[in-house]
Amino acid sequence: MEAIAKQVFKAEFRAEAVQLVIEQGLSQSEVGRLLKISSKTLGSWVVLARAGKLGAVDAKRLVPVSELEAELSRLKKEVVVLREEREILLISP
Repeated sequence: MEAIAKQVFKAEFRAEAVQLVIEQGLSQSEVGRLLKISSKTLGSWVVLARAGKLGAVDAKRLVPVSELEAELSRLKKEVVVLREEREILLISP
């Protein structure tokens, strides 16, 4: 059997995922599907964020974000917004 590799997420990615749940009101499962992460993982991030401890998770492994990673993060966020807008337009008469 092969060992399952543990995913490591950047602090910016975690913060944006939590922001989608807390500020934009999306469900954890919906954001998890959109960003291809476990809703349980996202749920633990939300709990940490509400306790003000989300930043402490990455304190030991601060790594600069490359331009490509920042662009990817921005585009994923834009996709979520565009999908929301499309759903609203499909629902309206």
